[in-house]
Amino acid sequence: MTSRTERILIIDADEQARADLSRYLEARGFYVTGAAGVNAARGLFDDNIPDVIFADLPPEAIRDLSRRLDETESFTPIVACTSSQSSADVVQAMRAGAADVVLKPCNDDRNALDDVIGKLFDRVRVNRLNQLYRQELEEANRDLRNGIAELRADQNAGRKVQLKMLPDHQLTLSGLSVDYLIKPSLYLSGDFLDYFRISEDKVLVYIADVSGHGASSAFVTVLLRNLTNRLQRNLRRQSSDDILHPERFLERINSELLDTGLGKHVTVFVGIISTTERTLSYAVGAHFPMPILSFEDGETRFLEGSGLPVGLFETPEWELYQVKLDRPFRLLLFSDGLLEVIPAKSLDEKENRLLELVSGGSHTIASLSDALGLDKISELPDDIAIVSVTDTINGSDNTSST
Repeated sequence: MTSRTERILIIDADEQARADLSRYLEARGFYVTGAAGVNAARGLFDDNIPDVIFADLPPEAIRDLSRRLDETESFTPIVACTSSQSSADVVQAMRAGAADVVLKPCNDDRNALDDVIGKLFDRVRVNRLNQLYRQELEEANRDLRNGIAELRADQNAGRKVQLKMLPDHQLTLSGLSVDYLIKPSLYLSGDFLDYFRISEDKVLVYIADVSGHGASSAFVTVLLRNLTNRLQRNLRRQSSDDILHPERFLERINSELLDTGLGKHVTVFVGIISTTERTLSYAVGAHFPMPILSFEDGETRFLEGSGLPVGLFETPEWELYQVKLDRPFRLLLFSDGLLEVIPAKSLDEKENRLLELVSGGSHTIASLSDALGLDKISELPDDIAIVSVTDTINGSDNTSST
């Protein structure tokens, strides 16, 4: 008989019965050890836990042995050996934790014994495989948790960088009070915004929504901030005045995005407000929804305009739009994530609801956020960005420009 690797322990006070069963099992190729009682056997299965135990023990001893084996998580089955043919004794042994019962002398009915051993070792192999798979799964989960922790740390660092790139809150520029709200759906946001003065009487404001989510989209927001900084420096050096023209501003973003090869595109609204000419000049790079312009006399409307997305085409062109700001006004810019939290079926209904909220008095970031319950939403379906521009020159909020 070919030698096998499975180990069998026999616990039986009857030395002859133990020897007979041991000879038979050894002849079948198993590695067999024996002990007269549990105390004598403890050293054997503490150091080298057997695969199967044959034991002629009372139910209480079987129960104690079974508990001890459970603590080792060894999945070692116990076969109760008994001379009793009472069904009650068999039931008691099974209830105590025996996986099977054989009648002594165990090797008299060799077919039955072989059948018991075959079934037990099938179960042992399955249990051992399950244990191995569980260990591998635990190791994989541990590696995954470590990876997630590293990723979360990286995302937190990236989030801090993004926050530092955003402009100051409640900033007053050339008589315009400007503020924003940005709520990412993930750690990193694909929405970005900025506003700054480009001359004594002109303020540029833009809002951008990068396609997709996560780190690659957040990288594009870094590119946008870097570009606007360079364009402002170029204007100061008088090497380029692209930043004074909204349509050319979009062209520069388009060129930069194509050069990265990231396969990302951006929807952008960029506007320049002249406080002396009282005009808003703007260009639209497929941005949706359009900003809402609200005058102090009650007139509230979406701005009109359209244009291609930025970062998809080699030589696109964008139209320049202009509206008069001949009355005190408020301008609200949004990313499309805001529409996702408005409870309406169609986009038209969502836009109408947004217009109703603004015209009904929710024309500040705080009031609009309260009306839509943004602080109560734990998981946003998309990034949300809002920019508000309030005329403080002719309006009631007359603060000095910064």
